[in-house]
Amino acid sequence: MDANTSRKNRHVTIVDVARESGVSYSTVSRVLSGFEFVKDETRQRVLNAAQRLGYVVNIGARSLAGGKSKIIGVLVPGLDNGYIGEIARGIDEELSRVNYDLMVYTTHRHQGKELTYARAIANGLTDGLLLIVPLVRDYLQAFQEQQFPYVLIDQGDPTNRSHVVDSTNWQGAYEATKYLIELGHQRIGIITGLMEITSAGERLEGYKSALTDHNIAFDPDLVAIGDFWQPSAYQAALDLMSLKNPPTAIFASNDLSAFGAMEAVRESGLRIPEDVSIIGFDDVPQAALVHPKLTTVRQPLDQIGRVAVRMLLEQIDNPGHPPRRVTLATRLVVRDSCASRP
Repeated sequence: MDANTSRKNRHVTIVDVARESGVSYSTVSRVLSGFEFVKDETRQRVLNAAQRLGYVVNIGARSLAGGKSKIIGVLVPGLDNGYIGEIARGIDEELSRVNYDLMVYTTHRHQGKELTYARAIANGLTDGLLLIVPLVRDYLQAFQEQQFPYVLIDQGDPTNRSHVVDSTNWQGAYEATKYLIELGHQRIGIITGLMEITSAGERLEGYKSALTDHNIAFDPDLVAIGDFWQPSAYQAALDLMSLKNPPTAIFASNDLSAFGAMEAVRESGLRIPEDVSIIGFDDVPQAALVHPKLTTVRQPLDQIGRVAVRMLLEQIDNPGHPPRRVTLATRLVVRDSCASRP
């Protein structure tokens, strides 16, 4: 039996991680608690050591020491858009109803931060973790082995070992594309989301299926890769509009992307919806406030947050509860940003 195997057969502590990474115990504690002021090289060395050793918080020891914390951790990419805000509102209101507090960490799509914060949130401070569209999933196996409660929001788990709450992404994208086709559009562009996120792939496939079912050939030139953020969608829409045969309609994989596309279309000297129709996905509050008001696919964002909390509390109350996936229905909301094609 080698040294690594021996270490993994017992509970790995922060002291083990410090010894493995060659840094002090206090430095390891700062890294695993999400402390910002640690050199990137040192942080990565600690994280690599923790991963090699299979380090994860000992949930059982924590419970014996202090019982439930009545705090739920939430890991989000940012707090600067309506999509996150509406889900967080549902989470907060549902937790308030059962007298739990909320601890929020923002990753800004930085994978190193996500890994650090996921461990920090679970490191004796919270009873469970909600992860909104996480990019890194390497730590999930450790959570599963320790029966640490968590729920993935709008992100799948290929192993089917996680509790997941999402919406009918494929169907919503299909209906959005179908609506544009019924308006007479044949050249329909799509601005995708970040393809590492399950919902982005599902929406792209829904778009493709709608084209196929209506005898419209799929054109890869009409697929512009985005990341669910407005600046990249703005550039993606400029690229679409610069094609020799540009689209007459754009399906943006979320409302933020739709807002970026609207800006790009206007800068190209075109009108919405007279020259180019635009449709989004999410139905964030701003969608009804922009001009023209955005036609979009509504996700029940508030309900997604509430359901995720209920699923998490179910795990907290019943450790080892079998994983399940709850998928909520979307629906098309027709406003002013799409028009018939002559």
